[in-house]
Amino acid sequence: MKFAQVFKISLKYRWSILFTILTGLGVGLTWGANLSAVYPFMEITFKGQSMQGWIAEMIKTSEQRLSELDATAQELAALPPAEQDSRQLELIEHQRKTESTTLGWYRWLRPWIDKYLPTSAFKTIVVLLAALLAMTVLKLAFLIANTMFVTRITNRTIYEVRNQLFDKCLELDLARYNRDGSAELMSRITNDVGGISNGLSVIFGKLIREPLKMFVCLGIAIWINWQLFVVAALVLPPIGWAIGKLSHSIKKVSRQIMEQTAVLFQRMQEAFFGIKIVKCFSMEPHVRQQFQQQGEVLYRKSFSVAFLDVLAKSVVEFSGILVVSVALLVGAWLVLSGNTHLCGFRMSERPLSIEWLVMFYVALLGAADPARKLSDIFTSIQNTFAACDRIYDLMQTPVQIQEPTEPMPLETATPDLVFQHVSFDYEVDRPVLRDVDFTVPFGRTVAIVGANGCGKSTLLNLIPRLADPTQGEILLGGVPLTRLWLKELHDQIGLVSQDTILFDDTVMNNIRFGRFDATDEEVIAAAKKAFAHPFITEVLPQGYDTPLGPHGNLLSGGQKQRIALARVILREPKLLLLDEATSQIDLESERSINEALAEFHKDRTVVIVTHRLSILEIADEIFVMEAGRIIASGTHDQLMRSCAFYQNLHQGGATGQ
Repeated sequence: MKFAQVFKISLKYRWSILFTILTGLGVGLTWGANLSAVYPFMEITFKGQSMQGWIAEMIKTSEQRLSELDATAQELAALPPAEQDSRQLELIEHQRKTESTTLGWYRWLRPWIDKYLPTSAFKTIVVLLAALLAMTVLKLAFLIANTMFVTRITNRTIYEVRNQLFDKCLELDLARYNRDGSAELMSRITNDVGGISNGLSVIFGKLIREPLKMFVCLGIAIWINWQLFVVAALVLPPIGWAIGKLSHSIKKVSRQIMEQTAVLFQRMQEAFFGIKIVKCFSMEPHVRQQFQQQGEVLYRKSFSVAFLDVLAKSVVEFSGILVVSVALLVGAWLVLSGNTHLCGFRMSERPLSIEWLVMFYVALLGAADPARKLSDIFTSIQNTFAACDRIYDLMQTPVQIQEPTEPMPLETATPDLVFQHVSFDYEVDRPVLRDVDFTVPFGRTVAIVGANGCGKSTLLNLIPRLADPTQGEILLGGVPLTRLWLKELHDQIGLVSQDTILFDDTVMNNIRFGRFDATDEEVIAAAKKAFAHPFITEVLPQGYDTPLGPHGNLLSGGQKQRIALARVILREPKLLLLDEATSQIDLESERSINEALAEFHKDRTVVIVTHRLSILEIADEIFVMEAGRIIASGTHDQLMRSCAFYQNLHQGGATGQ
């Protein structure tokens, strides 16, 4: 079961679990002690006697009972052997031993009662009430401590689960993000992990504390009359079967709710991310309808869970009342009839008194209260199981991009980049790249151009191993990429993409993402080389300490690209990858970036995916792609003379995206 993985993490906090159990036991014992006060209250209130009088009466009654049993045993023993009933003699001997034990307990208890309890009935009630209040305070102290230990276990476990899940999300292949989007993953990290949190609180809280309270009360009931308890408990197995069926249904629907919640997250993310399109195309009614339809699905599933939950609670509550009713019915018959047997089975060693029957009834009611509270946990636990299934389905997702088992070092400081008959398919029937074969010597700048969907960006993604070829091999410095440590490979690479990625942090820290150990002076120097320094110091209110907001939305497209370029310049990569780096910026920003690249591209390998003709000026060679293949290569002038496809792209005003 997937929950076992989460539970294994929580077991790391053994001391907290131990104290949770001990404090839960303290709650249970004080709960039982409070209920046990019912018996002395009945004896004192209804009979108006002190505890000294009660213990004296109990000893006298027990001694009389013992004398009667001795006399009966002597009469039976005096009969001729043929007339003696061995079974009756054994029964009397058994009753005599039981009565002797009871008398021994009364005699042991008498000195303590005589010494410490008042002699008047009213003062005894005062003492009992004071003890009851003290026990209540002690129970509350145990409860507070128990809650704090449960909170620590839950929060530390969730902290580790969330971290592990986030780490796994960082390891997932790019294809998983492209296929499912980020909303699904965010839903699992927030909503599903939240479901685990609620379940763990219940499991280490109520599921430990309430059964201990219940077992203490049941222990009292069993001590009073275990046979009567067994008769009452015979009704529980079919009820347990019904609860098991309901639990399975709750888990199934709870998982569906989590899946539908993830879809709701996706709807919200799409609407908020594309809010410009939503507004400009008057799509609000359509988006609103989609959101409401998904909300309706979620509502119906939640309604089903609520129904199953209340049904489970009702079954548990009914079972508690049924057990108490059966016990009272049988117990009342035994008290009223004075019998010790029921249908030939011995139900007690001595006739059951009304006081002990009431105490038995109170003990069962004391067990019914925690049982009722336990009925509240069914939905939480099933939610937890469903959440664990979803979380560990993701945690166990195989990742295609793996570290090499036998890594090879990159031994050259000037590595060539080689594609050897590389093919790539997202799916079997969707070929993207086919037999791509070329070499980029170190220090050369190459550009890849072609129409939309021809595979340019996919080819670029293979270099940092965001995906691996389905056929063929890519080598850097003579070493296959799959044989290099990912960190060593990524240390060689700098990337500027079409969708500039900035973080909700300061300008200084966004540039420093390129190299975390860089000094402030090095960051500023990189910004100057990227022509970003003037607008940072002159336009931004706090200069390099200006927070950029989510996704860097406080900046224009050109400013974002120059910050991203500064980050790459600070990194000083051997291999620079530019994926449509100037596709969404104005001409002035493009000129600044091209000027920066004209200087920075020297002494390093540069691979450019672009449709802007201006940046092609720095390329030593241009590769033309069509339908996943490289169909031509050469300089701009050579391709204009020899490649009709390139000519068509150029005449169209661009070389495709």
